[in-house]
Amino acid sequence: MNKKLAEEYWEKNIKYLIILLSIWFTVSFGFGIILVEELNQFKIGGFKLGFWFAQQGSIYVFVALILVYILLMNKLDKKFNSKRSS
Repeated sequence: MNKKLAEEYWEKNIKYLIILLSIWFTVSFGFGIILVEELNQFKIGGFKLGFWFAQQGSIYVFVALILVYILLMNKLDKKFNSKRSS
């Protein structure tokens, strides 16, 4: 892979990481700590929503973001492998 393609690949990879980690930070820190009192007014599965995000929600979101990252990187790898071949 030439240098230009490699730089473009890593630029997109870092962009994906920043977006996905920002989502995780918002869910885990924002919903689980900062907004917990506001979210506790609602319930999910019998538990207060703020508590749920702090205990379970951030973990579920993290696992979902890992799956999204896998899909994005597979797509990116296919795109750059086809560019490299041509």
